[in-house]
Amino acid sequence: MEPASIYEQIHQFTNRANPYPLYAELRETPVVRLEDGGYVVSTYEEIVALLHDPRVSSDRRKLAHPPPGEPLPPSFIGTDPPEHDRLRRLAMRHFGPPHSPRVVESMRGELHEIVKDLIDGVAGRTQADIVDDIAYPFPVTVICRLLGVPREDEPRFHAWAEEIVENIGPGEGDQDERARRRTAAVLALATYLGELAQAHRRNPGDDVLSGLATYEGPDGSLSDTELITTAALLLVAGHETTVNLITNGMLTLLRTPGLIERIRDEPDLIIHTVEELLRFEPPVHFLPQRVALDDITIAGVTIPKGSSIVLALASGSRDPAHVHDPERFDPDRPYIQHLGFGGGIHHCFGAPLARLEAQIALRELAKRLVNPRLVTDPPPYRPSSTLRGPRHLLVEYDRVLPYRP
Repeated sequence: MEPASIYEQIHQFTNRANPYPLYAELRETPVVRLEDGGYVVSTYEEIVALLHDPRVSSDRRKLAHPPPGEPLPPSFIGTDPPEHDRLRRLAMRHFGPPHSPRVVESMRGELHEIVKDLIDGVAGRTQADIVDDIAYPFPVTVICRLLGVPREDEPRFHAWAEEIVENIGPGEGDQDERARRRTAAVLALATYLGELAQAHRRNPGDDVLSGLATYEGPDGSLSDTELITTAALLLVAGHETTVNLITNGMLTLLRTPGLIERIRDEPDLIIHTVEELLRFEPPVHFLPQRVALDDITIAGVTIPKGSSIVLALASGSRDPAHVHDPERFDPDRPYIQHLGFGGGIHHCFGAPLARLEAQIALRELAKRLVNPRLVTDPPPYRPSSTLRGPRHLLVEYDRVLPYRP
């Protein structure tokens, strides 16, 4: 058996806790051809160029050898203009600028209240699991309220979301079995959201799902299938990635001497801290769904038309050609530019909400936990190498301070 390539080693679970030395090796050859005929791009400048190149498609159906049919058409992040632009405008109308510019900012008080209650819930203890006690229930509660999904249904869609997320992109194990499990979860989630959307169409409220289900304007309206794929994207992406961002963030704060004390004394430091986290320990490591629509030459390598392209975002954000001393976590960097939310026309739809959730959660944890310390380092990680984060993060502390606005 031939030894695993550097790219294959990155996806091995044994390297989940620290794939970054392997990313450094991968960057020595910015564009690498994979065994399956695809290409992986790992350096910042080249990734940015491809994120903005109209010859790069996000539609896997345009591969020279497309994968077997998916159970549903792709959501808008898996389509190209003009289809992408229409669907994104219809979704953004109910979520952000220019039509709903204050949706996220208007939630600030509610977000503080949710985090306050969650931290109050661990006040009678001296140990908490940051994932189960804070980082998971916080964004799930938020996205349920925002979309209009009953919070009591969380155990149902949590199981489906985990199956979908853990089987996205490359990974270990039998690929056919991974695809089967993902398909089953997608179909179950689609059925649930289809029924929920119809209920919102009959009795609309002031939530995003009601808006998606009832709106009709210059771009038309969402079909039933488009409504389901858009709602599924917002529901799954709206909490899974933020869980990782908050958990990776708390892990990094606890590993960085003096930083928690600084955040207590300088509350605004959390803004730069979260930006540096998105560079240093991002929740999304790969964009595995890109296709060359033409022959593309980049970094001296020609990627043939119809080839799949994987963009190693986490590697690009630590590229020493882009950032000085990239292996050091430094929220005082004068200029923090990262690939944590991708880029181009597919720049993360939920970035404003994810930023705000992470800022509030991490600042409150820093303010209220007295003498927090890691129980296990490194912590146990989730299986996915694409959406990477700890499965549990046990933290001990002396006590919890009362909430102060």
